[in-house]
Amino acid sequence: MVERHGGEMWFERERIRHEAFFRFLLPLASVQEQLEATQILQNDSRPEYYDFDLFQTTDQTSALDDRLLSDLSFTVFDTETTGLNPSDGDEIIQIGAARIVNGKLLKQESFEQLVNPGRLIPAATIPIHGITQDMVQGKPPITDVLPAFYAFAQDTVLVAHNAAFDMKFLQMQEKHTGLVFSHPVLDTLLLSAVVHPNQESHRLEAIAERFNITVQGRHTALGDAFVTAEVWLRLLPLLQAMGITTLRQAREAAQKTYYARLKY
Repeated sequence: MVERHGGEMWFERERIRHEAFFRFLLPLASVQEQLEATQILQNDSRPEYYDFDLFQTTDQTSALDDRLLSDLSFTVFDTETTGLNPSDGDEIIQIGAARIVNGKLLKQESFEQLVNPGRLIPAATIPIHGITQDMVQGKPPITDVLPAFYAFAQDTVLVAHNAAFDMKFLQMQEKHTGLVFSHPVLDTLLLSAVVHPNQESHRLEAIAERFNITVQGRHTALGDAFVTAEVWLRLLPLLQAMGITTLRQAREAAQKTYYARLKY
């Protein structure tokens, strides 16, 4: 591992203190990499480094990996949350999703549900998502909503923009719901970097603008899901033109992007 990253490791002993230890020398990121990382963090309100492995291999993934992307059905989804830190108590307050079947976005087959987070919604986040405490009062808790969303997404590939963010929130609920979202996952942020590697921004709005997609309902879960779905439908033929035609190839291409390697 150390050698792969261009580093060195050696053993040292301090006889006087009776201490022994290993020293690791790892190279710093290049100036260009540091600039890119800074741009990434400045270009979107959601960080792109959530601790969720988008590229894990599950039984569902293995079953679909060699299928053509054009033959698969997709559930494109988005969440709105009380904040950006699921591990520190932030919760989902809305889930929105739409299906893509046979290459067509089925807007009439959508999923949209406000969620009572069981905690206060920080005032600073309300201007972003527009969801107030009154709006979630009396709405079902996430333990009721996730089973319905799980059923909606059954037998499909999940698609999201900056998917690790949303998937981490779903993962945090596993012990409460008993539901494990082991679906294959595709991230339009990473796949945008595959087809447009020289673009400065892979924010959802920036990609939509490049594809002349009208953005409506931004920062509502369903609105963002619809935009992400349109983006995915534009990315698909570009990936195919690059020889990326199967789910496995799309996942492998996404994993090779610089964005997929960002960890903080």
